[in-house]
Formats: sequence, structure tokens, C-alpha cells
Amino acid sequence: MSGFVEKPEPVQVPGLVHLHAGKVRDLYRNEAGDLVMVATDRISAYDWVLPSPIPDKGKVLTQLSLWWFDQLQDLIPNHVISQELPEGAPADWAGRTLICKSLDMVPVEAVARGYLTGSGLVEYNESRTVCGLALPEGLEDGSELPAPIFTPATKAEVGEHDENVSYEEVARRIGADTAAQLRQSTLAVYSRARDIARERGIILADTKFEFGFDKDGSLILGDEVLTPDSSRFWPADQWQPGRVQPSYDKQFVRDWLTSPASGWDRKSEQPPPALPDEVVTATRAKYIEAYELLTGLSWDA
Repeated sequence: MSGFVEKPEPVQVPGLVHLHAGKVRDLYRNEAGDLVMVATDRISAYDWVLPSPIPDKGKVLTQLSLWWFDQLQDLIPNHVISQELPEGAPADWAGRTLICKSLDMVPVEAVARGYLTGSGLVEYNESRTVCGLALPEGLEDGSELPAPIFTPATKAEVGEHDENVSYEEVARRIGADTAAQLRQSTLAVYSRARDIARERGIILADTKFEFGFDKDGSLILGDEVLTPDSSRFWPADQWQPGRVQPSYDKQFVRDWLTSPASGWDRKSEQPPPALPDEVVTATRAKYIEAYELLTGLSWDA
């Protein structure tokens, strides 16, 4: 059992049709047919959307994505039309709302890995492969890979796991040409972002992108991009293969939920409890730190 601990009621705005409540984002369509994407302060862990919001998280994700879109615009176009607040929308949507092109989304999570960890490490330890790609012997948690790899996954509904799949399976599902385009774009964007992050003392271990086709048939980068929700960022000066790396993400949340302090059993069917204030505060600080280190800007929202 998993999903929303408390399913949110969508905000009703004249002229907008609510389409979907995701783990973090609420999606609407406006009268022009554009997508209105609102990043909330919701946070998820272990396939649950928790009842405790992280203040400013939605703004951080939105503003960091916009910064990255600017860094990548010569590589691939993105879905953003404007940040203009829809008429009649709540004031607190400001800074976390994007008007976007409506795309025909590719039903694949486009994942790039430059380092071995997470589900990739689990598969490697079993078979010396990740998504069917053979890797050398002797790698451990946090090892840098010989070269970045494309390791796609299926998209899961809220409360379910994404599932890693082979490139061959992706080509079978979406066609060889689209699969090749997806792999090339994913690795190009990852490589650019990895180099930018490295200049700022941050390792981009892995990340996932979502792509879609516009009405002209062009491949477009959509959703969020290169945020702590969609990426693993590690401080470069603390990188040490062979252990779990410190990271700029929701690790405080995961650690507390699996600690005796939470009283929660992941294997039970009970939903997780609300987060204590100190975990919320520490998690917010980590998101803001990632934003400031990557962009070089001060967070004053």
C-alpha cells in the first residue's frame, strides 16, 4: 500500500481545468490549451506522498528548473512558455507556476548515470550490469562510471515504483528512432549539466528527464529538470566511493522515516507519520543550499 497519506483537494481556478495531482505537481489546462504546472511543497519518500509540506520547496524546484533550462537552451528546446500567473490564481502560486506547451509525452523516464548508486548499484551487484549494460568489475557505491550511461525506466503512477528497463525494450515500445533520439539528448544534457555542477563543487551522480514531442514533431525537454527531486547531487569535496554519499536532497526525510524515532515500519501497510519540525527545517535548508550552490544566487523568496 502506498500513495497519498492525505489526498489533496485541487484548487479550483476559473478558466483552468484540473488534470492531475502528482507527487509534487498539480497540472491544469488553460483555455488556450496550454499546460499550467504548479509545483507544490509536497514531498514523497518510499512511494508515499507525506502529509508534511516543505516550505518553499515548490518555488525552489521551479526556479532551479528555469535556471537550468537557460543553461541548456542551445542543446534542446524546453516546454516553458511563461511564468505569468493565470488570472484568478491564488497569490501563493507565484514563483512556482509555469505555463507550458502541451506535449505528447514519451512514456519513458530518461535516466542518465555517471556514478553507480541506488537501483543501479543493486543490479550491478547481482549481474555486473545496469539496465543490461555491462560494467567493469570492482565498482562500488559511489564509483564514477567509465562514461555516462543511459538507463531508462518505465513511468509509474503515484505510489508505485519506476522500473528500470533495457534500451532494447525502450526501442521496442517507442520505436528505434525515438529511442535513439532520447538516448542522445539525455546523455548530451547530462554531460552539460555534470560539467556545470562540477565547476560549482557538486557531483551530478545521476538524473532523470522527461521528454515529449510538440505539434511540429520536435523533441522537447519537459517537466522539471536537474532539481534535488529528480537528481542526485553530492558535495564533491566529500565524495568517497564505497559508502553512501552525503547529498542535497530529501535524505533527512528518508533517514527519519526509517529510524526508531518515527515508529514507522516500511513493510507495513500503515501510512508514514507527519515529519517533525526539525526534519522539515533541515530538508528545506538542503534544497535551498543546492539552489544557491548551483546558481550562485541567493535565495530570498
